[in-house]
Amino acid sequence: MNIDMVRDALLWCAVINYTLLLVWFLFFTLAHDWMHRFHGRWFHLPVERFDAIHYTGMALFKLGIILFNLVPCVALYIVA
Repeated sequence: MNIDMVRDALLWCAVINYTLLLVWFLFFTLAHDWMHRFHGRWFHLPVERFDAIHYTGMALFKLGIILFNLVPCVALYIVA
C-alpha cells in the first residue's frame, strides 16, 4: 500500500461521508415532521430539542469528516 492508495481512499471516504451528511440534511429538512413523529414514538422530545440534537449530530459528523478524512488527505497531498 503506497501513499497514493491511502490518499485516494481518504478522498473517497470523505466523498462518501459528505454524501451521507447531505442525505441526512435533506432528509432532516424535507421530512422534518415525519422524522419527529417517527422518533417521537420512542423519545418524547420537544421540536426544539429534536432540532438541536440533529444539528449537533450533523456538526460533530462534519467535524469528524474534516479531522479524520480531509486533513490527512491534504497532508498526504502536501507530502507527496
